[in-house]
Amino acid sequence: MATIKCRNITFDNIQAILFDKNGTLEDSETYLRSLAQRAARLIDAQIPGIGEPLLMAFGVNGNNLDPAGLISVASRRETEVAAAAYIAENGRGWFECLKIARQSLHEAEKYIGQTPSPVFVGSLEVLKYLHEAGIKLGILSAATTDEVQQFAAHHQLSDYIQLQMGVDEGPSKPDPILFLQACQALGVEPGTTLMVGDSVGDMQMARDAKAAGCIGITWVGQPDNVKGADVVINQLDEIQILSR
Repeated sequence: MATIKCRNITFDNIQAILFDKNGTLEDSETYLRSLAQRAARLIDAQIPGIGEPLLMAFGVNGNNLDPAGLISVASRRETEVAAAAYIAENGRGWFECLKIARQSLHEAEKYIGQTPSPVFVGSLEVLKYLHEAGIKLGILSAATTDEVQQFAAHHQLSDYIQLQMGVDEGPSKPDPILFLQACQALGVEPGTTLMVGDSVGDMQMARDAKAAGCIGITWVGQPDNVKGADVVINQLDEIQILSR
């Protein structure tokens, strides 16, 4: 077990750390903004006039992406349902709306390409540092498990990351069952596990699961996005091991 310090907060008896992916390890802003813009255009081509309000719903305003917005933090299934709800306002049947939303997001992904975005500078070094200290590491993301695995493989993180978990079917963040399942897969107790994420959902999930602590990271300097965190950091290298 290790003692972890972030700024002026110390966490004792830590065995594992779970990381969110988008906005925490992965600098995915450009990709997510492009995905939202392309999907909105494809949907607008079928239902004229829906594009702009849909972009706002996704959390895109011009070239700015809201890190707390729908496309940034929701699961794929939740994004499809939200887009379908906007389409349904135009009087189409619900299953048709879901089909349009699902196909448009899929086509947008194919157009943009699914190569994982870069990791934030210094992230690989921090993961290696924590792994070498004997701390179990995992990714717990609202992205699909396939996307998480592609990200880990592309950036050669598998040597350090023991768990690569996304949301496919069933509950999504902030349901604490996800955190509990991740801990079980790693063979650790929630009370010895930290959560590192960039959203309120990450913090709420970990708190409800009785995690050892919640570390909010805001590379973009918006601490409101991680309300509920025990401590807020701006760089992953602020996670320091005091003893083990």
